[in-house]
Amino acid sequence: MKALHIAATGMAAQQMRVDVVSNNLANMSTTGYNARRADFADLAYQQASTPGQVTSGDGTVLPTGVQIGLGVRPSAVSVVLSQGALTATSGDLDVAIEGRGYLEISLPGGGTAYTRDGALKRSADGQVVTSEGYPLAPGITIPTDAQSLAINPDGEIYAYFGDRPTPELLGQLSLAGFANEKGLEALGSNMFRETAASGPALTGTAGTDGLGTLRQGYLEESSVDAVREVTELIKAQRGYELNAKVITAADQMLSATSQVR
Repeated sequence: MKALHIAATGMAAQQMRVDVVSNNLANMSTTGYNARRADFADLAYQQASTPGQVTSGDGTVLPTGVQIGLGVRPSAVSVVLSQGALTATSGDLDVAIEGRGYLEISLPGGGTAYTRDGALKRSADGQVVTSEGYPLAPGITIPTDAQSLAINPDGEIYAYFGDRPTPELLGQLSLAGFANEKGLEALGSNMFRETAASGPALTGTAGTDGLGTLRQGYLEESSVDAVREVTELIKAQRGYELNAKVITAADQMLSATSQVR
């Protein structure tokens, strides 16, 4: 009985849907997090009789045929690209990206990653780093005697000193854009890596070539919509229960068959 296998694929699909929803809800407070969405596709079909098949000598053609579906499969878990709300923090090194773009990070061993988490920090040697301690690219070092910092929308970082009337330009934060942001590989810790699906990183100055601008003293909140996620959770639960009932019904039908004398 195919219903057992079909319903099992449905239960597995709804379980995956719950996994995606639970990850979204767990990251409601994650800086710069974009919600994920599970996408599904139907499986192959058994063609008992193909539509358009000739069924008799006089050329009669089946208008629909008999096609038995074999269930469902996950096709993708895609990122829902949307701007999260900006929250004021008043931190000198907190920057939010308004619009498209990612900050570039230098990983140990020479690799490169990208993030929208603008909760930047200062390392022991004055380097501007992420919360995980990875330096930004290009590297920027803050002098130990700098009293305050200013970051303009273009990403230029200025340091103010007590004995100087004018600030000193320390460097400029650049942003990277991608042709297909949904194709980035998530690494965890709010970091992504480019793939063949995302296309190469196109690095430029904030506010140019379609890239967003930077806003100092703000952080981008998660774009997770709690109401929508709870609704998705309820729908997934109901779908799981219905598929379980199909298995129960199929089992009862098999039991009835085995009891026939």
